[in-house]
Amino acid sequence: MTNAIQEQLAPEFDEFAVVEAAKRGEQDALSGLYEHYLPKVYRYVNSRLPTSEDAEDVTEEIFLRVIDNIGTFTWRGLPFGAWVFRIARNEVVSHVRKQKSRATTAELSDFIPDDSPDHTVVVENEITFQVIREAMAGLPEAQRQVVTLRFVAGLSVAETAEALKKTENNVKVLQHKGIAKLQKMMSRDR
Repeated sequence: MTNAIQEQLAPEFDEFAVVEAAKRGEQDALSGLYEHYLPKVYRYVNSRLPTSEDAEDVTEEIFLRVIDNIGTFTWRGLPFGAWVFRIARNEVVSHVRKQKSRATTAELSDFIPDDSPDHTVVVENEITFQVIREAMAGLPEAQRQVVTLRFVAGLSVAETAEALKKTENNVKVLQHKGIAKLQKMMSRDR
């Protein structure tokens, strides 16, 4: 990555400059956008899909769509990330629809011995994530989308509003109701 792009990706990520460079086809800028958004997009997708393999595949598709369509991106007073997460949301919805239309088949499991140290942390994290995922499944779709984008993907209220085509106030209300309902469900399950 060139020094100019690296400086733009520093703590003061100059989204406008990097996006404009990417639109001109600069590979370093495209790489920079990928590195900047990958963790957030993957967390969002992984929270919406049942397996990490599906999440990886869908995340790859999202970034292919971003790269293919970046030339058509236009600034409308909102962050580039909102556009990326609109693509992400659409890809997740598309993937879920495809999965529902396919016939379900039983998976074969091969147990491979793993000699790596203590798996308890990994298992505890998976269990915690599964409990939260199940609780979030009890939320209405709009609240679940807002909570996922805000807290899993780490988007701002403005970015979430743009990604979901809602007002910022609507996002705040959905977030408040969603968190309150999650707290109630989680305390009831304890």
